[in-house]
Amino acid sequence: MHKLLFIHWNINPEIFRIGGIAVRYYTLLFLLAFAVSYWLLSGIYKAEGVDVKLLDRLAIYVFIGTLLGARLGHCLFYEFDYYKTKPWEIILPFHFKNGQFEFTGFQGLASHGGTIGILAAVWFYCKKYQVSMLWVLDRLVIAVAIAACCVRMGNFLNSEIIGRPATVAWAVVFERVDDVPRHPAQLYEAFCYGAIFLVLLFLYIRKMAFVKPGFLFGIFLITLFGVRFLMEFLKDEQESFEKGWLLNMGQLLSIPLIVVGIYFLLTKPKKYGQ
Repeated sequence: MHKLLFIHWNINPEIFRIGGIAVRYYTLLFLLAFAVSYWLLSGIYKAEGVDVKLLDRLAIYVFIGTLLGARLGHCLFYEFDYYKTKPWEIILPFHFKNGQFEFTGFQGLASHGGTIGILAAVWFYCKKYQVSMLWVLDRLVIAVAIAACCVRMGNFLNSEIIGRPATVAWAVVFERVDDVPRHPAQLYEAFCYGAIFLVLLFLYIRKMAFVKPGFLFGIFLITLFGVRFLMEFLKDEQESFEKGWLLNMGQLLSIPLIVVGIYFLLTKPKKYGQ
């Protein structure tokens, strides 16, 4: 089949640039993810009669935890050999190239690291404000699922995390990468995460979060990281060191999270706080 019959994608990931600072579609979708999450959770808090001020504090913890966790996860899991010699680049969103300042943002965020960062942030938040961690997680994961959908859309706009070569009618040629038709793996994941969001929201409306604390959290871990595990088979290797592996880094990191999800589904129901 001729490559002209496939979808050609060549959008500039930068919306505009002023000097060394560029505004990217990915950045806007990342911020949109937090905005939508906050709006959704504020509705849940109000419906349950919980002070929204607690959500404001939670949002700060989760925002910081997501950024730190995702950044550290990428640097430690995927590019450790590079960052071990330049550790300052882990936290600095800019660099100097040829004597000129360039704002790069954090180009390299890992979803598994972000998940660990969120869990750590929620733990600190719940410890400080004496809130049930499972109560928070059962509601937070609904928002995280739709946020993950937004992030994968951003990856598609950036022409990154591309799929393996394919001949399906909807294959995409990411012209900024090469001229090979590939699976739009980012869109596959975005669609699945959107579906997971709808399932979690439906279960919450049906009061499943109240019947068994940790149930929605468990469903989230199993479905989201189960999808991530399967989708990795359709993705191109993200790092050269993964070539020849039976399972790549993303799959290896997904397995323990799926196991944790199964644990929460199999444990006996408890009340929040127990």
